[in-house]
Amino acid sequence: MLQTETREHAELVGATPVGTPRPPALGRELFFQRCLWCGTPAYRRSFCRACGSVDFSRERSAGVGVVVRRNGQTQHNTWFVAMDEGFNLLCQVTGTAPVVVAVGARVTVVRAVAPHGQGLPVVELTHPAPASQQWW
Repeated sequence: MLQTETREHAELVGATPVGTPRPPALGRELFFQRCLWCGTPAYRRSFCRACGSVDFSRERSAGVGVVVRRNGQTQHNTWFVAMDEGFNLLCQVTGTAPVVVAVGARVTVVRAVAPHGQGLPVVELTHPAPASQQWW
């Protein structure tokens, strides 16, 4: 199978001159897109869901968000997370049992994507949801 370098890989690998500090580990960095026409944030989109534009700028996320809802009855502990920048993404929660995760819990990114750019971002709980906001 033909492998091509992604734009992110080409920009980040070998781009820093000798003697300058390297950016944080690539696995924890989460990048998202912002539409150049209307400013709508998105994650891995080919066109803007608000205006239909295909022109995006790439921005680094702080990697912090809130659990919004569970993704069906899957065994993989997957949840939709609303990131603080305004976009939603499907994530896999690690380090805890699925029953402990609740809507409204704060999470932080542990790994943005799998090593070859496939799979879901992985997050872990930072603050559990208050008892009044838990859905079970």
